[in-house]
Amino acid sequence: MKLKFFLFALLGVIATTQAQNTGTVSGKIIEKSNKAPISYATVSIKDNGKVVSGINTDDNGDFTIKNLALKSYTIEIQYIGFRKYIGSVLLSDNKKSATVNVSLEEEATQLKGVNIVAERSTIEQKIDRKVINVGKDLTTAGASASDIMNNIPSVNVDQDGKLSLRGNDNVRVLIDGRPTNLDPAQLLKQIPSTSIKKIELITNPSAKYNPEGMSGIINIVLHKNANTGFNGTYSGGITFGETAKYNQSLDLNYKTGKVNFFGNGGTNFGTYFNDGYITKTDNTIVQDLKISNENDSYLYKIGMDYLIDDHNTLSFYTTQNKATGLGLIDTDIDYINSAEGIGNIFQKARYQGPNETGTYNLAYKHIFKKEGHTLDFEGNYSDTEETQNASFDTETTKTDNTSSNIVYNDFIKDERKLSTLNVDYVNPLNEKTTLEAGAEARITRTENNYNTSNPFAELPVSNYTYDIDIYSAYVTFGQKFNKFSYQAGLRFESYKVAANLNDGLEKFDDDYITLYPSAYLTYNLNEKNTLQLSYSRRVDRPSLEQTKPIREFSTPLVTSFGNPELRPQFTNSVELNYTKTLEKGSFTTGVFFRSIHDPIGRVLESDESDPNKQIMTFTNYDHNTSYGFEVSFNYKITKWWDIQPSVDFSSINQKGVVSKYDPVENSSKPEERTVTVAAFNGRMNSNFKANKRLSFLLFGFYRGAVEGIQNDSHEMYKIDIGSRYTLLDNKMNLSLRFNDVFNTMKYAFDTQYPYPQSGQFTWESQTVYLGLTYNFGGAKIKNLQRKQREDNTNKGGGGMF
Repeated sequence: MKLKFFLFALLGVIATTQAQNTGTVSGKIIEKSNKAPISYATVSIKDNGKVVSGINTDDNGDFTIKNLALKSYTIEIQYIGFRKYIGSVLLSDNKKSATVNVSLEEEATQLKGVNIVAERSTIEQKIDRKVINVGKDLTTAGASASDIMNNIPSVNVDQDGKLSLRGNDNVRVLIDGRPTNLDPAQLLKQIPSTSIKKIELITNPSAKYNPEGMSGIINIVLHKNANTGFNGTYSGGITFGETAKYNQSLDLNYKTGKVNFFGNGGTNFGTYFNDGYITKTDNTIVQDLKISNENDSYLYKIGMDYLIDDHNTLSFYTTQNKATGLGLIDTDIDYINSAEGIGNIFQKARYQGPNETGTYNLAYKHIFKKEGHTLDFEGNYSDTEETQNASFDTETTKTDNTSSNIVYNDFIKDERKLSTLNVDYVNPLNEKTTLEAGAEARITRTENNYNTSNPFAELPVSNYTYDIDIYSAYVTFGQKFNKFSYQAGLRFESYKVAANLNDGLEKFDDDYITLYPSAYLTYNLNEKNTLQLSYSRRVDRPSLEQTKPIREFSTPLVTSFGNPELRPQFTNSVELNYTKTLEKGSFTTGVFFRSIHDPIGRVLESDESDPNKQIMTFTNYDHNTSYGFEVSFNYKITKWWDIQPSVDFSSINQKGVVSKYDPVENSSKPEERTVTVAAFNGRMNSNFKANKRLSFLLFGFYRGAVEGIQNDSHEMYKIDIGSRYTLLDNKMNLSLRFNDVFNTMKYAFDTQYPYPQSGQFTWESQTVYLGLTYNFGGAKIKNLQRKQREDNTNKGGGGMF
């Protein structure tokens, strides 16, 4: 009995002695705006960057952390939607307890757990990309992502919705950092503008990224709210043009305990019109085209994040896209004074068919104990099926009033499957050195089936497959010094492609191994001035549409085919960027130079079977070089007025062989051309705030004339005006925008190749958009918090998602 008493007494003395040599940190966390306590904020105690202890605040925002060694610590306090607090705590023999009371300030993009976007968009220049944080001024631009892209510096969208970056349309589009099977022009029309959180322009990607896309990468990041509880956003709008177009989207989020569920869905439907003409000036043939596209598109994304523990997270999401379209093209061709006696050709073409894409993504993230030390595994699968039923009714009328009809149907079915599996590893070797490495396998399988009842078709039935296998690995190494930092990287890639038409009628194979280096040098002149020099090697590989020897579209005078023998184009790119942070804004500018080998471009050739007809296809031009600059400025002149002007210029020295028709010999001859293609774009976005609720915007756009190797494009310009009004405690926003006020936007061109021609196309650029956005829910639903506490499932999990 005495022995037991002695042991208990000894343990008590040891425990008391240990307690006397440890300290305690306690405090209270509240909101700065209304002094309300913040429950379940994450409080971390760190020693030299390593987490020593942590806890979540209780219902009253209070916390207490005990048994801390007597020394100096860093304390970090985080809560979703609020700015992180970082401070210091000193525990010693003379001060064994410390009190830390903190008032957290809400982020500009969050309000009560609901996504509230900022009034105006902001631009950040990061080490390898330019980030546009989408504000209300951009979402007011229109219903879809395609509508707001022309408001982004260095980005252009043509009348067909095709993207270009710095004057080059060889750009890769990612959604949340992942590839998609959908054509970018089609995809951007399906994404609601209010679902976009930010747009990243990666003009000179490092070796970490896939090297595809000669002019770079555009990554569209969608909202994924992760606040505790249930919250969401609804948006809807109407675009008034020749007919009304409708769009709506719904973003929902529910987070409780270790699980975060998220989802968003959007629809766009309406009929879009495009009219144009093409005049062949040498023998006065005039084509008039009237085009209408009735499109109904649906896009939704659902997923979840599961916090296994503080170091392991499992995530899954699926994105589903479905679109049905009906395209009608009426082509009226008038042969004036035709020697052949042909007076008129009239064709009614009808294109109809759905396309569906399903994407499935599974990711696992492991966070090591050392801060910034991570390991990521990710698998992604995308399946696309696109069907087109087309009918053509062509009536030919001769000058003697006799006529003939040809009626036939086409059927096309495209299937594309994309599978990727990648691993990424990041290890901060020390405070100044970081090592990154990774590997990826990407398998693409495509099949195109085509049959036609056209009696003149060379291949009435065809099957074309285009398969690509890519295996790659990369490593990057970076170090930071006082004002200087650098990163060097190298990507190894094995690429294999196999194309096959009708079981061997035409075959094309290519198999090669390539290295893609990259390098970044950054120098901080001071806290507000940064210089960066970068280099990368990139590639742009032919797509299915560019290679398949099957008609893409057809009119009585123009038929489009792919070229299965296209070679990849390689680019070496160098950039110098400068960023200056101002008291009321920011200023960024940069210059770039590119050397491009075997650039891919469209070409028009005369049809050998009929000199009046043309074949549109793709070819590899000769080596060319390009250079340019861009300047963007974001400045708040007064409390009620801010401006965001930007200009960009690019010049491309192009060499290539084009086809020119010789009417004397009634045949086409190749002609080598060298031109300097200069493109200039200017934008001005200006916001005027009348009061806390009402604001107005003014947007101007100008694109200069461009001389091309095939044709010359004329200048384009427009002015938009709009307004925004907020109500219901900033939870609801109403927006109104009048696009192209003076109806000046049109695409006009002229060319000498292969014939002297000129043309112009106009679309529904002058429209009025009326939109509504409503945010609901909140991050502080008491019954959900109570269930979370009872389950005891959120220990230290603060900002993991």
